Amino acid sequence: MKYVIVLCDGMADYPVPALGGKTPMEVANKPHIDVLAKHAEVGLVRTVAKGLKPGSDVANMSVMGFDPKLYYTGRSPLEAASIGVELRDTDMTLRTNLVTLSDAENFADKTMVDYCAGDISTPEAAEIMKDVQAHFGNAEFTFYPGVSYRHCLVWANGTTDLGAMTPPHDISGRVIGEYLSDSPNAAPLIAMMRDSYAFLMQHPVNQKRIREGKRPANAIWMWGEGKKPMLPSFESLYGKKGAVISAVDLLKGIAKCAGMRAPEVEGATGYIDTNFEGKANAAVDALKNGCDLAYIHLEAPDECGHRNEPENKVKSIEAIDSRVLPIVLDGLSEIGEDYKIMILPDHPTPIVTGTHASDPVPYLIYHRDGEKQGVETINEQTAKATGVFVEHGPDIMKKFLEEA
Repeated sequence: MKYVIVLCDGMADYPVPALGGKTPMEVANKPHIDVLAKHAEVGLVRTVAKGLKPGSDVANMSVMGFDPKLYYTGRSPLEAASIGVELRDTDMTLRTNLVTLSDAENFADKTMVDYCAGDISTPEAAEIMKDVQAHFGNAEFTFYPGVSYRHCLVWANGTTDLGAMTPPHDISGRVIGEYLSDSPNAAPLIAMMRDSYAFLMQHPVNQKRIREGKRPANAIWMWGEGKKPMLPSFESLYGKKGAVISAVDLLKGIAKCAGMRAPEVEGATGYIDTNFEGKANAAVDALKNGCDLAYIHLEAPDECGHRNEPENKVKSIEAIDSRVLPIVLDGLSEIGEDYKIMILPDHPTPIVTGTHASDPVPYLIYHRDGEKQGVETINEQTAKATGVFVEHGPDIMKKFLEEA
């Protein structure tokens, strides 16, 4: 038996006025997904337990069968693992975004113009982060470059008791002052964020971006604090060898901590311009070369939700359907074994709010050699109407792997 999970990050949504009061899942033309849905178990699953924040870290861990209440130690440590940072038990890490802030004179009066600095390229970001480390780094603070706008800070002997360190994608278009932690423990971090503006506005990479009409990466923004993760291996829990295919360090980090493969895919960006076919082919290759399960993580719907791009969110779902599913299905046919496919988001990223939500999400589980009565088309409402509901998110993996 082969298993494939197609994780459409942030795909679930609320009704969108720009889409005629429908959700992107309702509007999207997704014939491959809907054909599977007709013969699949369809329902809702609560991927974010009550009391937890609806981040991709918690939600993906849940879908992957790791109970966040047992194993979650923060987002940034997982990303640090992905980029090869060896953490000590006394280290604390933070995600460090390169962002674009407005030019208001006082730092607290600036607006979060863009949480991803205009999708800055990885080579540009690496050059900036090298200089951030040279300017701000020391024996206590060490910055590590990641992918695009996503980077990492390791704080030796640091504390996670920092007050509210707000994710920048939660405050797009808002004045940042009320979202700056006032905890004394966070003071050195807030000082670096504040001082980074003057430093980075003069950086050659940003001066060039401004001349080209692009948004400058004119500040660093820290959040997602945590300690060294202690995940058990996926194989020890479920008896399956797995691979995670993703553009983002968070998912690669979960994979590495769980003893799963995390192949690199050229052109994987985490946005709608990603190499959809490359991800699908990487999943098939993993299944052909010793893996029982492939977890294909597709970030594009989430990014479109954060950016208030309803049309692009629809297109991202359609791209997953037309550019990922055919390759996966053909690959599974070539392998010739029985197989199961699960398709779901990790959490909603509603266009109307621009940030994550905790609502249960629709899922389908299709078994080639099984036969279920599903739905004509899967979306938030048709999944709810089935009455099938998985309350404890991590149970979805057990259901997927063990039920006929």
